[in-house]
Amino acid sequence: MSNVIEGLIEGGKATTGPPFGPALGPMGVNTQAVIKEINEKTKDFSGIKISVKVIVDPGTKEFSIEIGSPQTSALILKELKIEKGAKAKDETVGNITLDQVKKIARSKDLFGATLADKVKQVLGTCKSMGVTCDGEIATEVIKKINNKSIKIE
Repeated sequence: MSNVIEGLIEGGKATTGPPFGPALGPMGVNTQAVIKEINEKTKDFSGIKISVKVIVDPGTKEFSIEIGSPQTSALILKELKIEKGAKAKDETVGNITLDQVKKIARSKDLFGATLADKVKQVLGTCKSMGVTCDGEIATEVIKKINNKSIKIE
């Protein structure tokens, strides 16, 4: 039976402190090696909180690390280099390109059979955050994808 330790860390900034260090120490696992591997696997998510799961075999002391997918909203904020979404319904906090939306859609494990379906999910998040896409309200871009005036490949 494996032991599982889960935690939320900022990408690339895991430490031997909580949540992993105190849990791994008593298991006799090389904590530094675990932290180093977590930081290596999460370095691309710098500035974003990401879930991490460390699975330890108590018999062999071997470990594996699973990295979760960051929230879509966190990826949008990172692309736009802003800290927060809109506070008011009519507020616009930024503008994202369709290429950036596609990049986010490809990086996440979203529902949908096609990239277009996944892009529309990301655009829905943009709408709720007060982010426009190529200068338009996200729902207008979704309509254009639906009526095929914008092709997603």
